[in-house]
Amino acid sequence: MKVEQIYTGCLAEAAYYIESNGEAVVIDPLRETQPYIDKAREDGAKIKYVLETHFHADFVSGHLDLAKKTGATIVYGPTAQPAFKAHIATDGEVLNVGKITIKVLHTPGHTMESSTYLLRDEAGKDYAIFTGDTLFLGDVGRPDLAIKQGEITREDLAGFLFDSLRNKIMPLADEVIVYPGHGAGSACGKKMSKETTGTVGQQKAMNYALRKDMSRQDFVKEVTEGLVDPPQYFPKNAVMNKMGYESFDEVSDRGLQALSPRAFRVAWEGEEALVLDARSAVSYAQEHIPGSIFIGLDGSFAPWVGTLITDLKQKILFIADAGTEEEVVTRLARVGYDFAIGYLDGGIQAWKTAGFDTDTVEEVEGYVYAKMYKEHDTNLLDVRRTSEFDAQHVRGALNFPLDFINKNMTQLDRNRKYYVQCASGYRSVIAISILKARGFEDLVNVRGGINELVLTDIPMTEFVEQSTEL
Repeated sequence: MKVEQIYTGCLAEAAYYIESNGEAVVIDPLRETQPYIDKAREDGAKIKYVLETHFHADFVSGHLDLAKKTGATIVYGPTAQPAFKAHIATDGEVLNVGKITIKVLHTPGHTMESSTYLLRDEAGKDYAIFTGDTLFLGDVGRPDLAIKQGEITREDLAGFLFDSLRNKIMPLADEVIVYPGHGAGSACGKKMSKETTGTVGQQKAMNYALRKDMSRQDFVKEVTEGLVDPPQYFPKNAVMNKMGYESFDEVSDRGLQALSPRAFRVAWEGEEALVLDARSAVSYAQEHIPGSIFIGLDGSFAPWVGTLITDLKQKILFIADAGTEEEVVTRLARVGYDFAIGYLDGGIQAWKTAGFDTDTVEEVEGYVYAKMYKEHDTNLLDVRRTSEFDAQHVRGALNFPLDFINKNMTQLDRNRKYYVQCASGYRSVIAISILKARGFEDLVNVRGGINELVLTDIPMTEFVEQSTEL
C-alpha cells in the first residue's frame, strides 16, 4: 500500500494518491491531471476512482479531466447532485482498491454532501481518514459556504458538523492518521495548524472543536464566531465543480499564446482584456506597463486573483518571467480563471524596444519612512487584514484591507499623497497597482512593510500600537 500527500502551498491544498496491487485512487485532485497520471504510470497502476470529499469552493478540481483520461469513476458522498456522470456512494459503502478498502463516511456540515474516506489496510485495520474540509488539524471546516437563503443556515450546518465529528470521526482509534484537505493559510477554516498530517488522538487532545465536554450549542457558537466573508470566487468555483468546466488542456493552449508587443497591445484594446503582471513586486515597481495589475507569482497568487478579479470570464493577458508562463496559466485555472489569452513574448524589455511606454512605483525604505513619520504628518494606508492590523500597527495608520479594496476605494482622496504598507511589500504593491489603474497617482510603497518598520530606531511604544489580547 502506498499513500502520498500532494501538497500545494499557494492554495494550502492537499490532494492524495493511494495505490495498492496495481489499482490507484486520487482524492481531491487539482486541475492539472498529468502529475497523477504520471504517478500511476510509474507504479504500473490503473486509476480506479477519483474521490471527491465535496464540491470545493476554493479551487477547481481536476476530477472531470482525470476521469476522462483514465476511465476512473468519480465518487461523491450521499446527497451530491453533480451535473455529470458520477457514482453517488451510500453512507458506509466500501470501495475495493487492490488489497485495501476505503469506506465512505457521510460527514455533512461543511457542506451537505461532505464525506470522509476511511482507508483500511491489507489486514482490514483502520489506517487513515481523508477528511476534506470536515476536519482540519486544529480546526474544522467553516459552515457558511453552502448556505442557501431560506433553506439552510450556517447554524444548521454547524449542527450537522457537530454530529458528524462525534458520530463518525471521534469514535475512531487514536492512532488513525488524519489527512486533511487543507493546511494553514486556507480560507476554508479559521485556526488551522501549519502541520499537514496528524492523528485522531492528537486532534481529540488539542482541537478546540473536539472537546469532550463541548455542548452542541457551544460548538455552533464557537465554529460560527468570527467568520469573515469568503473570497468572492468561492461560490463560483463550487458551481464549476458541480456543473462542469472546459478541459484544462484547452485552457492551457489558449493561455500559452506568445504575443509580440504589438499583438499584445492590439489584444488588450480589442478584447477588453485585463493585463496581469505576475513578476516580482521588485520588478513591477522598477518598471511595468501603465494600467497593468500586479499579482506576483511568488506570493499567494491564485487566492489574490480570485479575491480581486471579480469576473471568472475576464480575458487576461499577462507578463511573466521567462519560463513561468505555464505556471501562471495553471494557477489561474486552479481557481477558475480559464480565459488567459496570451502573454507578452520577450517581457518588458520587448515592450520597451517596441517603443511603448512604461511606468514605475515610487518607493521608500522603512527607515526613511520612519524619519518622515517623526517629522511630518503622513497618510499611511495599511492594506493588511483587519486581524493583522488589530494585533500591531503604526499609530495613525488607516486600515485599508486589500481584500476589500474594490469596495472601499471611494474612501480615499485622489488629491492626497498616500504611503502604502503591508507586512513585507507584496500586498502593498498589489494595492498600488490597482489604485494607479483607477486614477490615483500620488502613491508611495513602503518597502519591506511593517516587518521593516518595527526594526527602525523609533521605540515601538512610540511608533507602533500593539494589541494586548492573545
